[in-house]
Amino acid sequence: MLSTARFPLLPYLFACLLGLFALGGLWYGLGKPVVLADAASASHKLQCASYTPFDKDQSPFDQPFQLRPARMDADLALLAQRFECIRTYSMTGLEAIPDLARKHGLKVMLGAWINANPVDSQKEVKALIASANANPDVVTAVIVGNETLLRKEVTGPQLAALINQVKSQVSVPVTYADVWEFWLQHPEIAPTVDFLTIHLLPYWEDDPKSIDDALVHVGEIRQVFGNRFAPKDIVIGETGWPSEGRQRETALPSRVNEARFIRGFVAMAEQQGWKYNLIEAFDQPWKRASEGTVGGYWGLYDADRQDKGILEGPVSNLTFWPQWLGAGVVLFGATLLLAGRVRGTRSALLVPLLAALGAASLGLWGEQLRINSRFAGEWLWASVLVGLNLLVLAHAALALSQRQGFRERAFAWLEARAGWWLLAAGFAAAVSMLALVFDPRYRSFPSPALLLPAVVYLVRPVVARRAEAALLALIIGGGIGPQLWQEGLGNQQALIWAGVSVLMVAALWRSLRVRVQQ
Repeated sequence: MLSTARFPLLPYLFACLLGLFALGGLWYGLGKPVVLADAASASHKLQCASYTPFDKDQSPFDQPFQLRPARMDADLALLAQRFECIRTYSMTGLEAIPDLARKHGLKVMLGAWINANPVDSQKEVKALIASANANPDVVTAVIVGNETLLRKEVTGPQLAALINQVKSQVSVPVTYADVWEFWLQHPEIAPTVDFLTIHLLPYWEDDPKSIDDALVHVGEIRQVFGNRFAPKDIVIGETGWPSEGRQRETALPSRVNEARFIRGFVAMAEQQGWKYNLIEAFDQPWKRASEGTVGGYWGLYDADRQDKGILEGPVSNLTFWPQWLGAGVVLFGATLLLAGRVRGTRSALLVPLLAALGAASLGLWGEQLRINSRFAGEWLWASVLVGLNLLVLAHAALALSQRQGFRERAFAWLEARAGWWLLAAGFAAAVSMLALVFDPRYRSFPSPALLLPAVVYLVRPVVARRAEAALLALIIGGGIGPQLWQEGLGNQQALIWAGVSVLMVAALWRSLRVRVQQ
């Protein structure tokens, strides 16, 4: 049995309880269910949802391009439980959609993909016309192009000509869909369509809206369009909120915020009698290639077709919080076991708190890794940072312990290379900072991955190569102001990243002072 004269048991137990309580509070706070008014139920179907039929391992850029009929059949069966119609974006590979929609009692807003290649566009338009004429009982409207003007792939007159071509050959209403600003920038399009289809995505606005202001913004734009283009009808062709990804100014993605927006919007739209389409039915991982992490998480269901809780019932930002708490407790215990006996009251307090910090930061980074990483390079980068954190955690724990045998040998090996651990963390922070300053739109903040190294080597400075440490500190420190200026002080993720960056700069600076003193 440990002697309390040699081992400060009470401070140690107090710190252990405090660390475990902090871990539990962190994960429960992130994952606790939030109760909101339901938007849909089996007896209350919503109007329409955007549908793209890709599995999580598929992309429209795949060669060869091949969709799975069984997947589309199962998807429409699921969507028919909550929606009256679906909106599609292309004709290629979706020829069976009208028949499947009929089978499951769904209507379709059928879309043709218009791009800069006139041959491709004509192929889509002809298929659109044929399908609309062959399925008048299912196809309620056709959409000639989606955000084609935004992408600058055709001119306004070219698009108007395509719309008129379709109108002359179909009997259903014809429209075009784009972000609301582009309807104002191209007034020649409105006279050609039977109704306007506008996209209202407060997260993606040039001036992003917070979740508290998003619905007010949607209502204001819808009223402006209703007044300006009367008597033509206005359909909100895309509106929604992302459940994961980086914050843009005050616009914070989360499942709770997605549910708040969708449920609030549906209530407002139904009260006002608006026609609408929600984006989108299922998470689409392939969109991350062009839109960053956030692009893959606009679905009402995840990529495995599991309900995210957006439409009804309690919703949680982190459904896996019990698993992350369990993993954190295991890492917490492993850190204490590695440290063994501590060297005094100060160490008895610090080791459990260090273990809790390590478990929390690694857990948060693990969750971010799970959400963000899809490509091999992303998995490799994230996994290297996990390994770096484990080395730093082991180094710090052993530094506070009474070392004998393997602990002494392990500490000696880690201590000899501690400068490299600091430089590696500084390099990761510098690369991330440069990306967030010069190409920030689709970049996530890596704060959890670099918090532990910054704190450990600030509190316990180590010797590192002087020139490299100074350069990294200069890059990181120089980027703090510009990235905050770009993101705004209302961006919580940017503020946290700035705080971690300050700690990293201080740790690198302290390593320079250690070098000078030696």
